[in-house]
Amino acid sequence: MKQWIAALTLAITSGYALATPAEQDWAQVEQDANGQTVYFNAWGGNQQINAYLRWAGRELKREYGVTLKHVKVADIAETVNRLLAEKTAGKDTGGSVDMVWINGENFKSMKENGLLEGPFVEALPNWQIVDKTLPVTEDFTEPTKGLEAPWGVGQLVFIHDKKTLANPPSSFAELLQLAKANPGRISYPKPPEFHGTSFLKAALLELTNNQQALYQPVDNADFETITAPLWDYLDALHPVAWRNGEQFPSGSAHTMQLVDDGALLIGIAFNPNAAKSAIASGTLAPTARAFAFEQGALSNIHFLAIPYNANAKAGAKIAINFLMGEKSQLRKAQTDIWGDPPVVKLPDTAKTRRFQSQPEPHPSWQTALESAWLKRYGQ
Repeated sequence: MKQWIAALTLAITSGYALATPAEQDWAQVEQDANGQTVYFNAWGGNQQINAYLRWAGRELKREYGVTLKHVKVADIAETVNRLLAEKTAGKDTGGSVDMVWINGENFKSMKENGLLEGPFVEALPNWQIVDKTLPVTEDFTEPTKGLEAPWGVGQLVFIHDKKTLANPPSSFAELLQLAKANPGRISYPKPPEFHGTSFLKAALLELTNNQQALYQPVDNADFETITAPLWDYLDALHPVAWRNGEQFPSGSAHTMQLVDDGALLIGIAFNPNAAKSAIASGTLAPTARAFAFEQGALSNIHFLAIPYNANAKAGAKIAINFLMGEKSQLRKAQTDIWGDPPVVKLPDTAKTRRFQSQPEPHPSWQTALESAWLKRYGQ
């Protein structure tokens, strides 16, 4: 007791405050993380994002002694399946994945199957600077419960070149008219690639007469009735689409390349600043522009999470907190770096473009639409 009083007196007279329990806990996390290697499973289909993560890895190594290994995956569902297999095999510690970039159906699946560490998010120091006016506690209507940390804002946008398409469409109905007037020059990525699935969801939100149902779990009894306008639309679009709807672009980057080559009039991205970023990287002409339809851009928050059996949990928490920090978010927001809108409060000078938002449907619609699309059009 006397020692504690003496320490308190020394702290007060020296002008220093004692560390709070939270600060002490975080100091322990930093100590435990030093020397750890974090295997981060994340989409690897964008060179700018990959370069950003290499920068983050260098910073984490320098500042915290944490090694970040970007495990590039085409679809994070592959990682979810691997984690399910590890749990089934009883591998509850020393897992192969330390950190994941997820949202939507993949988050819901991990949550329901007990594959997530946490809750941990509110213990991160940088949670304090997160912009709480954004929907950072819900993921495609699913409560996050502190099991995943917000990282950025995604919006489904379209890209056009003003030289080849001066007046882009303002709706899916106008997009079909444009396709009929320009056969072979409109397309979308093949589902279940997420840009392609997002195209389906956005189209259905415009075309259905029961939009409210999309924000509830799928009711199989009503699925065909609710989605019928979408299939009618695609049946009309595909015959006049790129390669007659018999082939589809592989993803966002492929659509951008086809726009740059003049084969397509419109590309697709899930970043409101995608056009500026592509211009900065030299992959699109300076006349490229992003736009959204009048109904708003399909929008969501993308998140970072830690598997329940991660081998480097402390290192993952340090990495996530770093990626949520002001320095990382500022860099990520720069259009010549990535252009991904921040989830934290930044100076007005650092604001990036966002379009009017249209919330994501319930995650169950993602898999239902993908399955139905593949049955009808998959090859």
